[in-house]
Amino acid sequence: MNDRHDPQRSEDPSHAADFADAGSLRGRRVTVAGLGVSGVSAARALQRLGAEVTVVDGGDSESHRSRAAELGAQGVTVRLADADTLPNGTDLIVTSPGWKPQSPLFAAADAEGVPVWGDVELAWRLRGTAAADAAGGHRTPAPWLAVTGTNGKTTTVQMLASILGAAGLRAPAVGNIGTPLIDVVLAEDPPDVLAVELSSYQLHWAPSLRAHSAAVLNLAPDHLDWHGSMEAYAADKGRVYEGNRVACVYNCADPATEQLVRRADVEEGCRAIGFTLGTPGPSEVGVVDGILVDRAFVENRREQAQELAEVSDITPAAPHNIANALAAAALARAYGVPPAAVRDGLRAFRPDAHRIAHVADIDGVAYVDDSKATNTHATQASLAAYDSIVWIAGGLAKGATFDELVQESAPRLRAAVLIGADRHLIHEALTRHAPDVPVVDLERTDTGAMAAAVHEAARLARHGDTVLMAPACASMDMFVNYNARGDAFTDAVRALAASGAHEVE
Repeated sequence: MNDRHDPQRSEDPSHAADFADAGSLRGRRVTVAGLGVSGVSAARALQRLGAEVTVVDGGDSESHRSRAAELGAQGVTVRLADADTLPNGTDLIVTSPGWKPQSPLFAAADAEGVPVWGDVELAWRLRGTAAADAAGGHRTPAPWLAVTGTNGKTTTVQMLASILGAAGLRAPAVGNIGTPLIDVVLAEDPPDVLAVELSSYQLHWAPSLRAHSAAVLNLAPDHLDWHGSMEAYAADKGRVYEGNRVACVYNCADPATEQLVRRADVEEGCRAIGFTLGTPGPSEVGVVDGILVDRAFVENRREQAQELAEVSDITPAAPHNIANALAAAALARAYGVPPAAVRDGLRAFRPDAHRIAHVADIDGVAYVDDSKATNTHATQASLAAYDSIVWIAGGLAKGATFDELVQESAPRLRAAVLIGADRHLIHEALTRHAPDVPVVDLERTDTGAMAAAVHEAARLARHGDTVLMAPACASMDMFVNYNARGDAFTDAVRALAASGAHEVE
């Protein structure tokens, strides 16, 4: 961990110095790439700040045209079905997160010397603008507590917001979680502190970001088609630590996250804080006899420990969710939150739907929906939470392989029911590494296949088992999104329960 902060790194050299604040945007020609939620938010904000805004997008659907009409009424130019051409005279591009760095638009910008910012970069540079305008002078912008990682980001950020709220702070969960950061930082009554979820896409386009404290929860191969390599993906995740002022929180069980801390250029005095499911050492938070313990933010961390909460305060108390809670607690403690607020915030927190959510108990079998487990890393954590599992899996593999997942999880598998376009890849891994595990391979790929999968799982399950829908794949081969897939599972389980005399929670 390099704590010798270099002020020359506070701005990426490819970004023009004369775009440092909101006033410098007035009259500038800004191109916004993408007509999604973040793109629309950026276009509106830039237009209000006096920029001449053009939005470009490759789509031309009815919803695209509707959003284009709304922006056009506000003075924003929109070009549909044209995502590759750089508008004449562009001074700056603000891109939505999903646009690949190799896009022709950015190649054209590079050739013209036009800087490219992401929506997070724009929000970071504009933070405090509304507060200063409202107060008629300068006000310190709300600090950012940032979270990234391959899995667990949303849950951790929501836990963090709940803990900060329990401490009496106005602290919304924002960023990749759904609320555009630009809208929050330009609000007339800004919050006290932000709990910010950041994706690798967003971090790639946010070189100026300097958080109060940040956490990388874990690292596993994901989005490699976008980043080009695991090394590039990890490097973009590691950007979240750059310039941290107080704490860089890492996962003791994932050495790659600690390596990112070691490589980061941070403010002098910033500390590396580990979180572990085991007994914590100095400068760590961990678990002792079912109690979450802080040995990082106490006066004498070599000899003292502070109780924060009990494992039973966490819902659900699966191992990976306890790790999420520890990371959230570490960030909150870095911000000075008292121990009681950690406990109260965790007690009050309830996860979003389709995240290892208990649906029902039927004839002594638990049915759990973890449709959000769209990759092997998330599914491995989900499978590790239960002892005997009938596993419902499959969908779009996105280039993933399943051998390591099956090898590690085989002792827990009672049976597997496979659905979706790439189910054969999981079947092949099961054949290689768990040949004794019964497999039902459902050839149907219509949405009704989920009901069939649940019925097959119920037939295979025994008293005390868990039927776990943790697909390890994306959902779009059969469903609109993972939410629709989870809803289909929940509906099928409830229909199963209603078909007989069962006790259901």
